[in-house]
Amino acid sequence: MSQKSLYERLGGYDGISVFANDLVSRLQSDTLLGRFWENRSDDSIVREKQLLIDFLCDNAGGPLYYTGRDMKLSHKGMQISQSDWEAFFGHAAATMQVLKLAQQECDDVAAFVTSLKDEIVEA
Repeated sequence: MSQKSLYERLGGYDGISVFANDLVSRLQSDTLLGRFWENRSDDSIVREKQLLIDFLCDNAGGPLYYTGRDMKLSHKGMQISQSDWEAFFGHAAATMQVLKLAQQECDDVAAFVTSLKDEIVEA
């Protein structure tokens, strides 16, 4: 029997949607990271969340195809720093804890997110 994909272990589309919505809400409320969502329309934020969901579903082995820009281009010019990255990672961990993800899924998500760091952090 083959192991389930990360997509399946995270609860499929619905589970990843809950994760993305919780995470983005945390990021927007953070005093350090909230600046990235200042002066953005509600529609723009909804679109960003959908792109995040699509990206996570696609990269976790789900049936969705991510059609957005690559991570380097998406974050270019945002001047995301190491401290921004650490704050983000803390919120991602808090989201996983609130959602009561198993340790293996937390480790797999953390490994995937960490693999993107060089494409996102630029300052």
